[in-house]
Amino acid sequence: MDIKDCFLLASMMPMMAFAEGVEESKDSTIAKHFDVEEVTVVGFKQDKQDRDPVAVTSLSEAFVHNTEMLSIKDLGYTVPNFYIPEYGTRQNSPVFVRGVGSKTNGPTVGFYIDGVPHMERSSFDDDLFDISALEVLRGPQGTLYGRNCIGGIINAYTHSPLEFEGTRIKAGYGNYNDMVVNAYHYNKVSDKLGFAVNGSYHHNDGYFRNVYNDSKVDKFNEGFLRGRIFFKPTDRWTVTADISYRNSDQGGYPYALYDTETEKTGDINYNRYSWYLRQLTTAGLNARFEGRTFSFNSQTAYQYIDDHQAIDQDFTDKDLYWVEQRVRQNIFSEELTLKSNVESRYQWIFGAFFFSDNYKRQLYTTYIAQNFCTPKFYDTLTTGLSVYHQSKLNIFGGLSAQVGLRFDYEHAKEDYTAYQTEPWVTANGTPTDTYNSKLNFTQLTPKFTLEYLSVNNQLVYASVTRGYKTGGFNSIFIQDDERTYDPEYNWNYEVGAKTSLFNHVLQAELTLFYVDWRHQQITQTIAGVGNITRNAGHSDSKGLELAITFRPIRPLVFHLNYGYTYARFLDYKRSETIDYTGLMLPLVPRHTLSLNGSYTLLPENSIIDRMVFGAGVNGIGKIYWNEDNAVSQPFYALLNAKISASIGNVTWEVWGKNLTNTDYLTYYFKSGASYGQTGRPITFGTSLILDL
Repeated sequence: MDIKDCFLLASMMPMMAFAEGVEESKDSTIAKHFDVEEVTVVGFKQDKQDRDPVAVTSLSEAFVHNTEMLSIKDLGYTVPNFYIPEYGTRQNSPVFVRGVGSKTNGPTVGFYIDGVPHMERSSFDDDLFDISALEVLRGPQGTLYGRNCIGGIINAYTHSPLEFEGTRIKAGYGNYNDMVVNAYHYNKVSDKLGFAVNGSYHHNDGYFRNVYNDSKVDKFNEGFLRGRIFFKPTDRWTVTADISYRNSDQGGYPYALYDTETEKTGDINYNRYSWYLRQLTTAGLNARFEGRTFSFNSQTAYQYIDDHQAIDQDFTDKDLYWVEQRVRQNIFSEELTLKSNVESRYQWIFGAFFFSDNYKRQLYTTYIAQNFCTPKFYDTLTTGLSVYHQSKLNIFGGLSAQVGLRFDYEHAKEDYTAYQTEPWVTANGTPTDTYNSKLNFTQLTPKFTLEYLSVNNQLVYASVTRGYKTGGFNSIFIQDDERTYDPEYNWNYEVGAKTSLFNHVLQAELTLFYVDWRHQQITQTIAGVGNITRNAGHSDSKGLELAITFRPIRPLVFHLNYGYTYARFLDYKRSETIDYTGLMLPLVPRHTLSLNGSYTLLPENSIIDRMVFGAGVNGIGKIYWNEDNAVSQPFYALLNAKISASIGNVTWEVWGKNLTNTDYLTYYFKSGASYGQTGRPITFGTSLILDL
């Protein structure tokens, strides 16, 4: 199916919707059976969205709920020049923004939930049931936000029970025996104390079948529980404590042989069930002071990740290779931020950030046919300290300048031991290889911004930002010089404009960017070995981003988000015989497109209080999968729709995704043979929501 067909089908829908809801009473703090339209949450370090000189996409609670966005990966079809390939399991959540990304090792995008950082990519794939707002800041944000934010920032926010009360229970069922139960409760005990709890359970039989034993390869079960306490001892102090636990049990890696000539994916056919188990515990303590002239914020966070992964590494019906990995990771961080909050010509922010990441990994590669195993043990400790500052000065009228600077120091050490044993033996005897290695990194990341804000809040800005991603250790290597990889650096040049016309009937944002970076970290899959990160020489990326919100009449809303990225290697000679100079960067969509609309109907003299009809088209591509540009996924589009009806405090929903059953490739790699994973087929379901 091509893009014209998708637009035609979208235009045939009775009404386009993806909910922006109807404005509720201004003095109400009780949860209604429809979600809030406006994005009202603003992070501690940010200005209001229309006044912030940065490319940002903000999604309301209503948009997230009514587009049936279930996880962070769904942002890849909604945010311009933002891509998360959906493959493997929940452990695989690489994020690419404007071509900047990383398939393995540390992420290039920061992810925060209520200010608590999720610093490891295996903790990114979170569900979005209890979300009040989402925002994605594109481009390097390391000056204010910290470690490895060379691509951007994802901020997710939930409600505060001091401002929002209510209980919601949601039960849903879809094809592939997809069962979801979610619930939350917000309670305001007094003007100074409130609490919130939420939990969920999700089961899916799997989308892909293994012909070897006629079973599903990607079964999924996950449970989640989170509790929060909000305490306001004085009018100026707010203290928030939260803790959450997520348990995921997932089959995965539905890879099959891919024919590069016919561009067809064969049957999944391997003899051992591959799986991924994840236990994720996250805790945060936030203290915020709002003074007359300044504000103070302290964010303490802790995250424990327990990963257990097993893969039939040959992906065939032969018993050749089996890889098992166990990761235990303890991450602690503390951030202190102080900023001015008076209306004056000069504004400032000071901050300091510290983290400690203790990473222990056990990797067992069993060569079944050769009758031996290679247990490998990694013990890595990384600590870092950063200080940062940003000043903003109003020069005259609406013209202002910002200057920011961050200093990062990072120290990493790794102890490595390898053995060769009989199959299925953990470790014994004399090690075949050991090493103790240390790395130190320091970096200054400046940012310069010039902006003009008119009297009617029309914003134009230009910025230059330094991006930086630290180096690290390769867990797999062939030669000694591949044990580590170097940092990568980029400069992001950006001009943008934000406008709102006709009393917010039309809102638009346009951004042009150019990214110039050196020593880009590229992950390469080596047959029989695994993934190795190496540094490319010189690359660049350029493009534009357009976002439009149009409200021709009050119940009707349209959203258009479009991104274009042209990213290539300017100088990359992998070896004396292999030269990728001039080729396109892998895993970077040339186009991203999201077109959604909403129509909310409030029938008179009817038992139905509210109805929402909706449809939308999401498109992405062309995507090259490897540096050699030999295999690519052309542009494709997916058609989605949703209808909901509310009677009193009960809402019934019916939804569908990829309604035209478009066939597309969501991942490709070469490891001896060529393998690919196809995207999810048509899915549909229904849910019932009770608001109390």
